[in-house]
Amino acid sequence: MPIIRSITREYIGKPLRCKAAICRKSGEPLVIEEVELDPPKSWEVRIKILCTSLCHSDLTFWKMDPSVPAAVFPRILGHEAVGVVESVGEHVEEVKEGELVVPVFLANCGECRDCESTKSNNCTKFGSKPFQHGMPRDGTSRFRDMNGEVVHHLLCVSSFSEYTVVDVTHLVKIEQNFPLDKACLLSCGVSTG
Repeated sequence: MPIIRSITREYIGKPLRCKAAICRKSGEPLVIEEVELDPPKSWEVRIKILCTSLCHSDLTFWKMDPSVPAAVFPRILGHEAVGVVESVGEHVEEVKEGELVVPVFLANCGECRDCESTKSNNCTKFGSKPFQHGMPRDGTSRFRDMNGEVVHHLLCVSSFSEYTVVDVTHLVKIEQNFPLDKACLLSCGVSTG
């Protein structure tokens, strides 16, 4: 029997406010704050996070030396999760509102030589971008704090938030009755072994 998941339709196409665990500085405790999250742009999907887990990579980014280029703060950590599609941007045909999805940090454009191959899972088109601190197509963030300051993404996911925006190349649709606590581990723990 599928699990029914409700979504709030009043925010579709508009920014919404939600709570997120923000890492403001390297090694400091995360702070639960209200953030504003933009609606999805073209090829993007906004999802309501239903379950997330902590990966060692989150700890690595949390403790990262501020002199390292990948160490940007403030940032919303988290990349192992499962959620329900709240809304989709233009050109998104792979998923629709209400479907259960797993965000993944490794992109799959479905078009490049590596994505079409059975021997590789490193997307040539988006493969070099998961360590940037914004969205893969334009590098910008969809999160802002209540002072209007940009809050950066982690690994194109940022699941330590009630809602997040993910590029469609970083999403996998799963069966509606898949157990949530196990589905969130598919994002990284299972796929990286």
